[in-house]
Amino acid sequence: MKFGGVKMLLETIVTPKKDLTIVTESLTLAEALEILEASNNRCVPILDEDHQLFRGNIYRMHIYRHLASHGDMNLPVTYLLKNATKFIYSDSSYFNLFFSMRDLPYIAVLNEQKEFLGILSHEKMLNAWYDRIGLDNSSYTLTIETNGKQTDLTAITKIVSKVSPILNCLTLNLVPSETKQEVLISLPETVDEETKNKIIYRLERKKFHVTRVDSRLPEPREFEYESKSY
Repeated sequence: MKFGGVKMLLETIVTPKKDLTIVTESLTLAEALEILEASNNRCVPILDEDHQLFRGNIYRMHIYRHLASHGDMNLPVTYLLKNATKFIYSDSSYFNLFFSMRDLPYIAVLNEQKEFLGILSHEKMLNAWYDRIGLDNSSYTLTIETNGKQTDLTAITKIVSKVSPILNCLTLNLVPSETKQEVLISLPETVDEETKNKIIYRLERKKFHVTRVDSRLPEPREFEYESKSY
C-alpha cells in the first residue's frame, strides 16, 4: 500500500483495512451489534460487499438507542449509517485533515479511485504531528506574544535566527484579541541555557514579551555533599 502527497499520511500511521474490524452494508443491525460488542469498538466502518467502497460508520450507541426504543433489529445496518461524507484522500492537505476529523474518533482514508484504504485515528494523528514539530529534538520552546503588527512575525524570527537556528515556528491567535498572536518557537537541542537567555533578552529588548519557556533538557541537579567516614 502506498500513500502519496502529504507526508503525514504514511503507511505507519494509517491503520490499513486488513487490520480493522468492519461491517458490510448487507448486514442487519443485530449482526452489526454482535460484531461491535465482540470487538469492543464504539464504531466501525461500513463497506460494500467487495470491501472497497466506504459507506459510512455505524456506532454502537446508536444501535443501543434504536434497540431501547423497540426498533426493528432486522433493518439493514445502513439504516443507522453516519459520517458518509467524512473521509479524506491519501493526498489531502494538513488543513483538510485537521478540520475533517476534529469531531470523529477516526477519519476514513481513500485513494484516488475512492477505494477504502484504512483509517487515521486521533491518537496516531497527534503522534505524527508531535513528530513533525520536532519536540523530541528541541531544547527549549519559547512562547512569545506579538504586539499586533503585521511585521511582528518577521521581526521575531529575525531576532531569534541571528542567535540560533529555528527548529519550528507555530502561530496561535490570542482570544479575545483580534490582532495579537502567540508565536511558539522551538530551538534545536544544541541550544544551551546561555543562548536561550540571550534570545529572550533580545526579544524583550524589542518589546516582544516571552510569556513561557518550556524545556526538554534535564533539570540541573543541585550538588549534594555526601559525608563519608574515613
